[in-house]
Amino acid sequence: MATRAYDDTPHQADPLRRTRLRWRARRGLLENDLILQRFLDRHEHDLSDADVAGLTLLLDLPDTDLFDLLLEKSAPQGALAIPDVERVLAALRAA
Repeated sequence: MATRAYDDTPHQADPLRRTRLRWRARRGLLENDLILQRFLDRHEHDLSDADVAGLTLLLDLPDTDLFDLLLEKSAPQGALAIPDVERVLAALRAA
């Protein structure tokens, strides 16, 4: 039986990947931390791999840039201006 590579394992099928995502969502800026934790508490088990990819791109941002996006002070630009990011961002704003 072949072993699947880490990147091939769906997010929902891998508890370790879900734990890592929660850990990455912990932020230095309390406001971001609260928004992200509330979002994951409500939607973690419904996230698709595409949603996780979009969220991962957002988590790569510095706290101030992420906060500006969450408060709609700025819009996704460049590599962030993709449907996966925009969909997750809209859900984060509604959380």
